[in-house]
Amino acid sequence: MAEQLEAEDETLDQARIDAVLAAVEARDSAAIDALLEPLHAADIADFLEQIGASDRRAFLALWSHEIDGEILSEISDAIREEVIENLPPEVLADAVRDLESDDVVDILEDLDEPQQELILDALEDADRVAVEQAMAYPEYSAGRLMQRETVVAPEHWTVGEAIDFLRKSKTLPDQFYHVILVDPRMKPVGYATLGRILSAARSVKLADIVEESFRTVEATDPEADVAYIFNQYHLISCPVVDAGGRLVGVITIDDAMNVLDEEHEEDMLRLAGVGDDADVSDGAFATMKQRLPWLVVNLFTASLSAIVISQFQATLSTLVILAALMPIVASTGGIAGTQSLAVAVRALATRDLTRANAARVVRRELGAGVLNGLGLAVILGIAGVLIFGDWHLGMVLGLAMIVNQIVAALGGVLVPLTLERFGLDPALASGTFVTTLTDVMGFFAFLGLASLVLI
Repeated sequence: MAEQLEAEDETLDQARIDAVLAAVEARDSAAIDALLEPLHAADIADFLEQIGASDRRAFLALWSHEIDGEILSEISDAIREEVIENLPPEVLADAVRDLESDDVVDILEDLDEPQQELILDALEDADRVAVEQAMAYPEYSAGRLMQRETVVAPEHWTVGEAIDFLRKSKTLPDQFYHVILVDPRMKPVGYATLGRILSAARSVKLADIVEESFRTVEATDPEADVAYIFNQYHLISCPVVDAGGRLVGVITIDDAMNVLDEEHEEDMLRLAGVGDDADVSDGAFATMKQRLPWLVVNLFTASLSAIVISQFQATLSTLVILAALMPIVASTGGIAGTQSLAVAVRALATRDLTRANAARVVRRELGAGVLNGLGLAVILGIAGVLIFGDWHLGMVLGLAMIVNQIVAALGGVLVPLTLERFGLDPALASGTFVTTLTDVMGFFAFLGLASLVLI
């Protein structure tokens, strides 16, 4: 089985996972090596995330000597601490020595202090100092995101001098995209891409081939702002400076894109009310702790709908059919609110929705709500006549639908805008508020109109 999979494509599929687990059960290290050798480090990390905790411990007991820094950096935060606990100290030391400073910081951030010390002790003195300095910056800042390994050149150098320096240097980062030009005070003044350096004549000054996209960020800037700058201005790398403007590190596009991915994932999870760090590797108790608080909040907000409904007991007892039709108005409004909310939260995250264009976006959502309401009102009005033989009932359904579609459209954009105005995360509680708003207004509009028109 191992030989057959080894000869096939280098992907992680269920057959390969099953084969590796069978080799673990048989304590066949050679078979495990043969099965995992063709895989990328990210695929091996995925394998560790997809198997259970007991299988993971058994696997690491046989294969921990092969865990390197690249695999360690690819493992999700949810199980990285568990994996590190099961690694022999010498394996962990070798793994972190292979990593650049930003990857080491990324690993340390989610570990307890004893494990942090274990990793720091494994680093060379210079690397430890660099990592500790990065860890001194605020969490989720550019200083935590940057790598200390940079490639710099004096601003007066020529292309030939830069090439000679690069060829002789033995401490270059594994990957870099720019040579950063600095003045005598170590303040970055520009950067040149490797492509332009290699294609220019040796006599050309580096200052003559710098990129127009050059800009810097401060080490204390929020990482979300850094990711926005990368995305907005199509950067490949960006120098990081301290409060005095001196170069302290560089952020590369892979780290910036990781931040964007994490921001998107957090927004999705928060909108769903499951916290911002939920993971399929979490246990039942951890999952409960993430979800129960918002379920309790929703329990109280749902009671508002119950209070509204209770005010129309006489109407419902007179026309029992209304009870069957209420969910149509409320649920359709909830879906419309979620649609508007998703667009608004995403636009706020990417800064496409700002105070400058908020009024225009609100007017657009209002118009869309009116049009959607009218379209649904026509459908429900016709259904009311054809199914129930009562045009009054169809009219009530249609009018209630128009009202709730307008409420849903406006709530979906105004709720996150309001939360953002008060410095709160728009994704954190918007879903609960918008759902409550559409339910309450849907029931109130439908039952209120029914009381006026049908009773």
